[in-house]
Amino acid sequence: MDTNGIPSRLRAADIDRERVATRIQAAGGEGRLTLEEVEDRLSAVYSAKYTDDLVALTSDLPKPVPKRRLVAFGHPALRIHLAVAVVVSALLIVRWTTSGAPFFWPAMPMFWLAMSVLVHARVRGARRRFKPEDGIAVA
Repeated sequence: MDTNGIPSRLRAADIDRERVATRIQAAGGEGRLTLEEVEDRLSAVYSAKYTDDLVALTSDLPKPVPKRRLVAFGHPALRIHLAVAVVVSALLIVRWTTSGAPFFWPAMPMFWLAMSVLVHARVRGARRRFKPEDGIAVA
């Protein structure tokens, strides 16, 4: 025990073992480990009692790359643009219902509002993909 009453070694949970086992299996699938090494490490994973034992089994493997989330309308300016387009579209529909027009005339302005939001999203996405080292000037 530590001086604070916290154990110096934490016991490993099943989810910890599964996470490490998945990482070892992935390394074996990539060719970083031989089949014998994968089997030896997996047997050590499932017999490990403490988390520091699990860390030692993957210390020579590269860290997993975190997956990027696809963020739709992630930039605040794009979210504001979308909100304005939705509000204007709603106002156009209300105006159409009160006007008594026989055809749905807000379709064309709503189409152009939607196109402006899509173009804005496309431009924002292009700015995010290019880096200064790519040699392309993006304002």
